[in-house]
Amino acid sequence: MIAKSVRIGFIGLGLMGKPMAQNLMKRGYNLTVYNRSSSSIQELTSLGAAAALSPREVAEGSDVVIDMVTDAPDVEQVLLGPRGVIEAARDGLTVIDMSTNSPRIATKIAGALAEKKVKFLDAPVSGGDKGARDGTLAIMVGGEKSVFDSCLPVFQSMGKSIFYMGESGAGQATKLCNQVVVAIHTLATSESLLLGSTFGLNLDELLKVLGSGAAGSWNLSNLGPKIIQRDFEPGFKAAHLYKDLKSIMHMAEEENVMLPGVATVYELFNGVLADKKGEKGTQVLATFLEKLASREIK
Repeated sequence: MIAKSVRIGFIGLGLMGKPMAQNLMKRGYNLTVYNRSSSSIQELTSLGAAAALSPREVAEGSDVVIDMVTDAPDVEQVLLGPRGVIEAARDGLTVIDMSTNSPRIATKIAGALAEKKVKFLDAPVSGGDKGARDGTLAIMVGGEKSVFDSCLPVFQSMGKSIFYMGESGAGQATKLCNQVVVAIHTLATSESLLLGSTFGLNLDELLKVLGSGAAGSWNLSNLGPKIIQRDFEPGFKAAHLYKDLKSIMHMAEEENVMLPGVATVYELFNGVLADKKGEKGTQVLATFLEKLASREIK
């Protein structure tokens, strides 16, 4: 098991990464952090973290390096690119990619780092910014079981439900399955509220009814009230879910798997991005449905 004396590096201090790093510090870990923008770095250093000028410098001062960045190209850049983690590779270093990308990227990175004797886990998360702040994330992990076991205390500092899913890439595969449900539930929540509004129902009461029976879901309970309150600020950005849906569609095409539900939501989120609302939360999908229906949820 990893002791609190182990040095942890954290790359990517955005909406999710910053509270995750803060929770590690609250658990007593010493952190070295790197982010492309400086404001989040300054906030973490004011709490006692050390700042690095590059991912390579993070790795030089760490035993375990965690990255939480936006997309597969960003992961490859910070881990394998110039001034990346791989330039400080050494026997005994462990890298944990907690971003969401694809099983193939995870396998590629695992292989490249293994050549340098670096251990690797792919460990994407679910739970949004609230789960990141509260330390209640669901974390799905792929890689060697012995490496997972040794890193379990680190995961437990950031999440509540930790799952070992299998070899490298299994964590990312699980996350893509998760995003299928998330995306379709977002559509279901939005459509239900639109229909309820059309009937003139009290939408707060409608949410209580739906949440008490078989229709209940995390999405309904957490995003439904935001839609009613016209709160479209991100807990998870629409652009990021669209990116995940694109990965799912690519994988489905390669494997000749039909996913008609995903295909529908993918096209709808394409419309959300065309409306320049990609930086809003995923619940902003409701506004695109309103646009199509020429009526507002109220």
